[in-house]
Amino acid sequence: MTPKPAGPPDGVWGWVVAAAAFAVNGLSYGLLRSLGLALPDLAEHFDRSAQDTAWVSALALAVQQAASPVGSALSTRWGARPVVMVGGVLTSLGFVFSAFARSLLHLYLGLGVLAGSGWALVFAPALGTLSRYFSRRRVLAVGLALTGNGASSLLLAPALQLLLDNFGWRGALLLLGSITLHLTPCGALLRPLALPGDPLGPPRSPLAALGLDLFTRRAFLVFALGTALVGGGYFVPYVHLAPHALDRGLGGYGAVLVVTVAAVGDAGARLLCGWLADQGWVPLPRLLAMFGALTGLGLLAVGLVPVVGNEESWGGPLLAAAGAYGLSAGSYAPLVFGVLPGLVGVGGVVQATGLVMMLMSLGGLLGPPLSGFLRDETGDFTASFLVCSSFILSGSFIYMGLPSALPSCRPASRPGTPPPERGELLPSPQVALLPPGGPHSTLDSTC
Repeated sequence: MTPKPAGPPDGVWGWVVAAAAFAVNGLSYGLLRSLGLALPDLAEHFDRSAQDTAWVSALALAVQQAASPVGSALSTRWGARPVVMVGGVLTSLGFVFSAFARSLLHLYLGLGVLAGSGWALVFAPALGTLSRYFSRRRVLAVGLALTGNGASSLLLAPALQLLLDNFGWRGALLLLGSITLHLTPCGALLRPLALPGDPLGPPRSPLAALGLDLFTRRAFLVFALGTALVGGGYFVPYVHLAPHALDRGLGGYGAVLVVTVAAVGDAGARLLCGWLADQGWVPLPRLLAMFGALTGLGLLAVGLVPVVGNEESWGGPLLAAAGAYGLSAGSYAPLVFGVLPGLVGVGGVVQATGLVMMLMSLGGLLGPPLSGFLRDETGDFTASFLVCSSFILSGSFIYMGLPSALPSCRPASRPGTPPPERGELLPSPQVALLPPGGPHSTLDSTC
């Protein structure tokens, strides 16, 4: 038998896993964000409203996020490699089936249910496996993988439009089915890794397989509640930032520039924050609470930007606010996954990743409809962004209940490296501020 390594290898094959996770993120969330380009063609072909066709992508996103714990549970039982490979096949079949759709119902079943289920099987196992391969550079690796979303959107959006112009929506979906089949070789790259913190056997019950027993840990329960609240406002700019820019008096190209500035800031901040977090200068829970609060303040600034003079204006204040929001939101993204191994240990990180996706989907399903309702009632998006920023600020306040989120008044020297099965937060600075009881005073996890 191959002996278990003392800890995550922190590199070597881990960078191959990071590349696979990058591609998985791009072929799931990146493609899902670009799919809206095909909705006008679908509405015209089936003679249905934009609202009816919008349910295609909305249903795919809802199934992908809500079913993520199922992908984590199957990965815990059978391993991430076969689960992600099967998920790639299901996603491809969903696109191929939808290419022959005779009604919107077929698209709901093909893209919404079948492809959404396939995406649910690939993202959480891939990202959870990546976290197991790294320790000191874990957040940087996660941030690198999460940039696949933005990079894929920049490539797939014009490519999809080109396919629609030349082959129609049926040909485009058929070719996208062949592209998403590349999720299968990405899954083949997820080599299994045995670590000391792994359970001795498979879960004995469905609840344990889904990881629901993690909610019995105080630290993870605090994290879950904060993440659900943050999700209530985090996804609103994805949907309503461009309409908000138009309401503020910007022209079409000005609104596109606002969204682009936010997206570029988001992508760059994911790598920069990943590097910063891995230096160990500040505990991860403290960074999580801080950048979560900055995200809420950035969203607040976006909502309070005044109306510009005319459509030819580039809207400098709104560009600055959108850039600040993009930087803070991008910094938050790798932290919310990078902190998980410290809360639940490497043995439960795959299950915890699936639960995080489900929790953010609950908030994500609430935030955009609430924002749209407030816009209809008030006439603009000011109240929408103010309310949604309050969700993010509330969640960030709850994060302050995590271990080491708040500084202590008692300095201590750096403790020895704890066993990974304890779920210790990584990494620790040279001179750490620890809870009054010392490095082992917190039952769930410590820094």
